[in-house]
Amino acid sequence: MSGFDNFNTDFYQSSYSVDEQNQGGYAYNNTEDPYNKPYGQYDYSQPMGYSAPPGMMQPQQPYTGQIYQPTPAFTPASSQSMYSSTFEDEPPLLEELGINFDHIWQKTLTVLHPLKAADGSIMNETDLAGPMVFCLAFGATLLLTGKIQFGYVYGISAIGCLGMYCLLNLMSMTGVSFGCVASVLGYCLLPMILLSSFGVLFSLQGMLGIVLTAAIIGWCSFSASKIFISALAMDGQQLLVAYPCALLYGVFALISVF
Repeated sequence: MSGFDNFNTDFYQSSYSVDEQNQGGYAYNNTEDPYNKPYGQYDYSQPMGYSAPPGMMQPQQPYTGQIYQPTPAFTPASSQSMYSSTFEDEPPLLEELGINFDHIWQKTLTVLHPLKAADGSIMNETDLAGPMVFCLAFGATLLLTGKIQFGYVYGISAIGCLGMYCLLNLMSMTGVSFGCVASVLGYCLLPMILLSSFGVLFSLQGMLGIVLTAAIIGWCSFSASKIFISALAMDGQQLLVAYPCALLYGVFALISVF
């Protein structure tokens, strides 16, 4: 036990006493502190408020000025008026799709009337709505006679349009688009529909059928060459253009007859 007492006294020597615990740390126990007064001795007549110590930063005063609000330079119109003006200015849906019934009717009349002068501005359009309808009608009339020839109709039409496109670009000075060639050849197929419709009721393999077939071929080729000449300004070359057109429509005539 004597060794343990020596260790306890020799461990650490300090002048700290228990009486010093009553004093506050960091000099906080101040007699002038108003919050350290006993109950019943606080002066409530003084106004309540926060008073920061001298060493602390004072709170910043709030900003009492006016916040800048920029005025908009552009005031957009209401959504209702904007949409109404937009829809009114839009063209019709059929016109956006390239389907103009007035031009289709004029082209049809030009084909049905071979001696009528063709309007080059209208004929130079790439309108494929009418040709697609005429090709379907031609195949439908062939179907009524028991001939399922839709593949031949579309195949021969594509090859013929490609050949005429190359030929007209070599012959004309301005050139022509493939859509314009397909549109003109498709519209001029209308007399061939009349021939196939006549074949539903009567046989086209007799003398009357041969004469009628030759007349229909000449009608189609003359109408197509007239339109090409007016649209491409190829004066004096109508017979040169009518010959390959007659060969193309002659193939369609053979399908109708046989």
